[in-house]
Amino acid sequence: MAESLPLEMLTYILSFLPLSDQKEASLVSRAWYCAAQNALRETNVRYNIPVSSASLLAIKSLGLRGISCISLTNLDSSPTSQLVLQSVAYHLGPHLQSLCLGGGNPTEASFVALILGCPALRTLDLSGCNSLFTSGTLLAQPEMAQRVRQALSGLRELNLACLRNLADLSFNQLSSCAPSLERLSLAYCHLTFELGPAQGSISPQDYSPSQLSFRNLLRFVKERAGKLRALDLSGTGLPPEALQSLGQVAGLQLQELSLHSCRDLSTEAVVTLCRQQPGLTSLDLSGCSELTDGALLAVSRGLQHLQHLSLGKLQRLTDAGCTALGGLRELQSLDMAECCLVSGRELAQALGSVHGAPPPLTSLRLAYCSSLKDASVLSLIPALGPSLRVLDLSSCVALSNQTLQAICTYHTHLSVLRLAWCKELCDWGLLGLEESSEKTALYPQVLQFPQLRQLSLSLLPALTDVGLVAVARGCPSLEHLVLSHCSHLTDEGWAQAAGSWPRLQHLNLSNCSQLTEQTLDTIRQACKQIRVLDVAMCPGINVVAVRRFQAQLPQVTCVQSRFVGGADLTLTL
Repeated sequence: MAESLPLEMLTYILSFLPLSDQKEASLVSRAWYCAAQNALRETNVRYNIPVSSASLLAIKSLGLRGISCISLTNLDSSPTSQLVLQSVAYHLGPHLQSLCLGGGNPTEASFVALILGCPALRTLDLSGCNSLFTSGTLLAQPEMAQRVRQALSGLRELNLACLRNLADLSFNQLSSCAPSLERLSLAYCHLTFELGPAQGSISPQDYSPSQLSFRNLLRFVKERAGKLRALDLSGTGLPPEALQSLGQVAGLQLQELSLHSCRDLSTEAVVTLCRQQPGLTSLDLSGCSELTDGALLAVSRGLQHLQHLSLGKLQRLTDAGCTALGGLRELQSLDMAECCLVSGRELAQALGSVHGAPPPLTSLRLAYCSSLKDASVLSLIPALGPSLRVLDLSSCVALSNQTLQAICTYHTHLSVLRLAWCKELCDWGLLGLEESSEKTALYPQVLQFPQLRQLSLSLLPALTDVGLVAVARGCPSLEHLVLSHCSHLTDEGWAQAAGSWPRLQHLNLSNCSQLTEQTLDTIRQACKQIRVLDVAMCPGINVVAVRRFQAQLPQVTCVQSRFVGGADLTLTL
């Protein structure tokens, strides 16, 4: 019946499936293959292409399918790399919209030739490509710069993070070739700050050939204020005065701002920012260690349309600040990891129904919040709406089986759950029991997450084969599973559990001391989609077994096996 459906309808249907299921569906028939490829293309899936002569045929094939989003790895100045770049420009260039060269070291000439062959680019990632900016002469020739400007006329997003050699001149030469830029990242670049009355006044002769100055960046922001919507200055050491100068630029209406690890920022600077840029929908203040509850209060009052907020590693943030979160009614993701003074009481009230309908949270991260207790989390869990898909409670060491059972009751639609080092959790929590019982078969299992894709249960000292089997039966769609340092798991448990995980791709079993090569055989037979396996520090698994496992599953790209059987070995394809 499905074979008779039009290609467009098949494509539409398959577009609702997870990526792994789309790949599986492509194997059913030729019609399903074509539909799955169309669905993959429409969702802008990024294809990671290693730079080697073996990739040339794949690049040609991707070109025939009209792939528009790729990432090149292991890129250097070798002839092979130049040949791959030429192939990308010829086969993919005309319809390529997103290109990532992050961490690569192409030559200036090969990079320019590639860009000239990609006139449809919307996103360009050059993070860590220091070789392009070492000489400072990239695009210094006016004629070549004009041609590149035409090719990049539609570029909307530019990532220049982690460039130690980026300077005013090279930044200006590149950014001038992207007149439509809306999103810019300079994260972890070395910015110099010269604060004073003359800040922002800069003439061409003042451009530095060796440093990237905030004064030059401010000039760029003033020129592009009408178009610039997202800015990432994480790790640049931005001081409060510089943030104020940035926020007050006439006509600037930022939607996204990332200031991760700008440790000199003050609460007063954030208060001012919220008045200057009230249209922000995404704000990352994680790692800004000087911020206090007042910053969160200002965010809640001033940024009414905020959807994504990151406050990780704010050691001065307390429950008092959390009360302000109730004002953010459009909040979709909240990251408060490593906020050690937050107990969760006011957080539960702020996100609950006391303020009306709860915000549409899809992601909540409270990892390493060591003050979280069962009482507050048990109030928080029911308050979170049905839209929640990601929940991270890693290393919340005081949480017990009651919390786990509440999660299983109210949030069965989770796709990511992390409970690593919640050391009080045990098998009975997974089974829905109040205490140990040998008659587990008489009780229904509480752990039912049919849509769960990622689960972390590492460092749970009380987890045994009974719990492992419960997880397998309740979470059949897992693709990423972390069980490192679960020392009670055995081959017998895996023999019962592995058959429930045909979609498993990434598996971490490091430091599982009772496992032997029998578990490797079980995984090889039951988990045909496995791509990455970590069995490091497993004394019962020897090097020969690891090599045999890799030989029998050629699709496996990486097996981490340090100190297996007393050896020091890492196998990587």
